[in-house]
Amino acid sequence: MEKTVLFEVKDGIAVITLNRPERHNSFCQDLLVNLYNCIDEAAGNPQVRVAVLTGNGKSFCSGIDLSIIGKENLLDPRGDGKELPDVLGSCKKPIIGAINGNAITGGFELALNCDFLIASENARFIDSHAKVGIHPGWGMTQLLQQAVGRRMAKQMSFTCKPLSARDALRAGLVNEVVPHAELMPRAMQIAKDICEVNPEIMHRMKELIELRDEVSFNEAFRREREGFHDFVRKAKELFGG
Repeated sequence: MEKTVLFEVKDGIAVITLNRPERHNSFCQDLLVNLYNCIDEAAGNPQVRVAVLTGNGKSFCSGIDLSIIGKENLLDPRGDGKELPDVLGSCKKPIIGAINGNAITGGFELALNCDFLIASENARFIDSHAKVGIHPGWGMTQLLQQAVGRRMAKQMSFTCKPLSARDALRAGLVNEVVPHAELMPRAMQIAKDICEVNPEIMHRMKELIELRDEVSFNEAFRREREGFHDFVRKAKELFGG
């Protein structure tokens, strides 16, 4: 049986590929278990500095496979109480979403849980929760408005209409749009660039950026300055002065 998620590590970069193209990489329990395990492997592997998440075939991920709703455990697929936002959120290493095609509903939420997105010109983003009658639970109502603003998020979620890759770029949802053939080379180049920076400082900057989801601007700014003062003190102790 073909693996539902492929995993490869090369030169410090973990490439995680959803591999259920015949079902548009839709979520089943086996895919979620393997996806969570791959994210955990990337998070815990000291050789991995950054991960790239993409899909095999024409779709990135079409969300929940409607044919298995009520038949498989999608809420707690591994039986450890962890859901998709918990697993991706606990990964301290950057996760780049390389969006190769349609990212729909839960698949759109998967993309939103990545640190940032590079999109193929073939990519489209659709929140169809209201159309198919499924309650969001992996961040759509919060992460989408964080990315594109409240008014655009409302339009996308209320109408369930697709947003093209170019419109997603204009809305601030994706960082770059590239020709389809250049998607993975571009995502890998960005991952390589990340591998070449100071990992300790990069991880700390990731933490500080994400801290704004939990505390006020002034408190987050105070923590940054506090960290800088600690850095300067340690540098003086190390080098003398």
